[in-house]
Amino acid sequence: MNRSMETHALLDKHGFNVQSFGVGGHVKLPGPSAQEPNVYTFGTPYADILDDLCRKDEDLYTRNRLLQMLRRNAAVKKAPQRWQDCREQFDVAVTFEERILEQLLEDMQKRGHSSMRPLLVINIDVKDNHEEAAKVAPQTLRLCQMLEAHEEWEEEVDDIVAQFEAEYGRRPVYSICFY
Repeated sequence: MNRSMETHALLDKHGFNVQSFGVGGHVKLPGPSAQEPNVYTFGTPYADILDDLCRKDEDLYTRNRLLQMLRRNAAVKKAPQRWQDCREQFDVAVTFEERILEQLLEDMQKRGHSSMRPLLVINIDVKDNHEEAAKVAPQTLRLCQMLEAHEEWEEEVDDIVAQFEAEYGRRPVYSICFY
């Protein structure tokens, strides 16, 4: 929620048609301890999550910057969405954790290939904290700009990924799926 929404906000600001999704069964946010996370269903408005956390322990969630993150998210879109529930087709999907990449690829394989439209799925491994989310968002913007600059990205993706790695020292992994 942190990495994808930071990037979502920046891409949107730069005119990209962007959406962001989770892939799990529910939205899980840090709680007072690792054994006590805050769990919400997808579609729960960010404003409701924010109100709930303020009622539970506003000081804790202010200190760990969760309230700030939720305010940013609420300014970007109404509620978290689940990838597996979306049937819209995209050109590129960016993930920020290998586990999420694997879940997205698994879902794409289950969908079948009715239109044979390609989807480039790129993973940039990033720690899930505010600092890394802020750092990777402009890098992801640059990657999307690089892809957009090539009409035939399928033929250029290896070169684009190599250029991105040279610029940022991050080696994205990618896969091409089909709708």
